[in-house]
Amino acid sequence: MRPGGEMIPRTGWDISPYNQWTWQRVRDWTPTASIWRGQGPALPLPERLSDIDGIEFETNGRRSNIRQFLESSFTDGFLVLSRGEIVAETYMNGMEPHCQHLAMSVSKSITGALFGILVHKGLIDTDSLVTRYLPELEATAYRGAKVQHLLDMAAGVKYAIANTKTHIDEQLKPAAAWWKNEHIEKLAMGWWPMDYAKYPDYPKNTWEIILRLAEQEAPHGARFSYRGIESDVLGFIMQRVTGKMLPELFSSELWVPMGAEEDAYVTVDQAGFALTDGGFNATLRDYARFALLHLRGGKLNGKQIIPLEWIETTRGASDDLFRIFGESGERPHMPEGAYHNTFWIEDAKRRAFTCRGYGGQLIYMDPQADFAAVKLSHFPDDGALSTRLTLEALAAIHAIRDELMRG
Repeated sequence: MRPGGEMIPRTGWDISPYNQWTWQRVRDWTPTASIWRGQGPALPLPERLSDIDGIEFETNGRRSNIRQFLESSFTDGFLVLSRGEIVAETYMNGMEPHCQHLAMSVSKSITGALFGILVHKGLIDTDSLVTRYLPELEATAYRGAKVQHLLDMAAGVKYAIANTKTHIDEQLKPAAAWWKNEHIEKLAMGWWPMDYAKYPDYPKNTWEIILRLAEQEAPHGARFSYRGIESDVLGFIMQRVTGKMLPELFSSELWVPMGAEEDAYVTVDQAGFALTDGGFNATLRDYARFALLHLRGGKLNGKQIIPLEWIETTRGASDDLFRIFGESGERPHMPEGAYHNTFWIEDAKRRAFTCRGYGGQLIYMDPQADFAAVKLSHFPDDGALSTRLTLEALAAIHAIRDELMRG
């Protein structure tokens, strides 16, 4: 490489093959804001390490074991909690315990947990209209949508940015066609550079994207449609009702009281707004503490941090939510699932719940088994491969859970 040459392109730094390195170093590529852990001691995570490598499982007629799966599924970190103790902890691809890894859409669930705290404090009513808190959206397709619709990805807003030129392929050369269609907002959210002199009509930040969502394509509440921008609207609501920026809220309401071991951080757009739909970064163990917080009914360190009622309501997704999820394109990823309060509910019986993010980010929580698992990964940009590996991850985690329950 020539001296001064660009090792990793600024446009596309977060996609394969670069993601195997950049997802552990996001703050090197885009603006971020710190989420302080506080000055107190970290919540201890006792260890009771077990050899889980040889546990076998099967998906689609293919047998494998945990070690083979971890080595073949682009793993960066993997941690298993059982009865509040770490029974397995693995780092791969150069990741170390202090590395803060990009959560992608796991960020949505962390955002949802914070949202539940503010609801319990009486600052937000989930049955109210979005425009009660953000009256500026009266002129958008969010008019008539309830806050709960955002939490359930059930707003009927069409994700098409109005009054924006469509011929910006030159700006998106590294991206595959699906990336252009589904994640073009990365330009406005600050992840990729944008030539605003050349494209002055393009939205310059997240808020400008939201203001341009002018079309409604379905009745609010009638269908499940997974769009990251809904989580960002939730973020703006939280900032409006508290008068505080999101990194401060994540710190004071979650990271400090839960006893995080390391600071976290979140990416911010040009206006300083924290990307609640995919910009959170933290260590493997702190993601595990977040999981443990939910296994313990929202209570850690003797403090009720997340309301128990919020967690129980989240796991108690209604039949209608299971129905509209089953009618959506997300069904292959979780055939018997639902989505409620920014969490994925695995099925209507056991009601284990998960946080999921693009590229293989997963937090799995099963209160019935007092069990959780965290997997951080760097899947390539392949939809079919991603679906297969996600289903394999769930099968592997189920096998570990069942083996530990027998032990």
